[in-house]
Amino acid sequence: MPRHFLELSDFDSTTLSGLIAEARRLKALRGKVGPERSLLAGKVLAMVFETQSTRTRISFDLAMRELGGETLVLSGTEMQLGREETIADTARVLSRYVDGIMIRILSPAHLSELADNASVPVVNGLTRHSHPCQVMADLMTLEERAGPLRGLTVAWTGDASNVLVSWIEAAPLFGISLRIATPEAYAPKHDVVDWARMHGADIMLLDDPVAAVDGADCVITDTWVSMGTEHERDKRLKTLAPYQVTTDLMGRAKPSAIFMHCLPAHRGEEVVSEVIDGPQSAVWDEAENRLHVQKAILAWCFAEARS
Repeated sequence: MPRHFLELSDFDSTTLSGLIAEARRLKALRGKVGPERSLLAGKVLAMVFETQSTRTRISFDLAMRELGGETLVLSGTEMQLGREETIADTARVLSRYVDGIMIRILSPAHLSELADNASVPVVNGLTRHSHPCQVMADLMTLEERAGPLRGLTVAWTGDASNVLVSWIEAAPLFGISLRIATPEAYAPKHDVVDWARMHGADIMLLDDPVAAVDGADCVITDTWVSMGTEHERDKRLKTLAPYQVTTDLMGRAKPSAIFMHCLPAHRGEEVVSEVIDGPQSAVWDEAENRLHVQKAILAWCFAEARS
């Protein structure tokens, strides 16, 4: 069976912690001549994008290249994903051509269908449901800035996006206390929260961003309008306005707290420029760490094929 990287809930804490440790090792070695430069020599990663991408495309492309591999970039329109050919048949065909597949596709069901029918590793670059590679980079960044993750308090304010789902899955695995402040209309789904709590997660669901952020080690938000929600933009902006990360809200967190955002950010909506450009912001480290953590993920996915 190929080694897929689909959801954080598929893994135990030891494996994920090991991936973060490897990502930090590879980060320290970046630019140096060593065996890592040929770790994935001869491997080709197909990168499939149903939606537009900046960080995912660039970071995965560079990750493969810096480990000695190659990439093949394909768009959903070029491949007619799930239209001219079934997702299952696409998976079978790609498996005959390439050594691995990274896909950014909105439907989590289509991701599962691709992985179920591929004979090569599949990596979840993003779905409407989750964004595990982003949260692995977030966890790496938080560990770099705040030290060991267990016992830290992370506050989320705003919309319950796909990034939050992966944070909820990460919480019990890393021993993180997660406080989530959302309006009722944009709260996380009960099944995701129930799974995390069943696995020992300390999660608080709130409607008050001040209560969520109070004394937190990290404050996180995400864009309020994306991936099919553009039609309700005005409603979302009005409902979510009280959840904006301002300098006053950041001031309720610990003085050592950091601010994170997966980007792209809509300044003046979910966060003000004074915060994202301020001394507590870790967003640029967070964006860079996508590269390093994805190197570790790719190396892990291809490990069995190399042995």
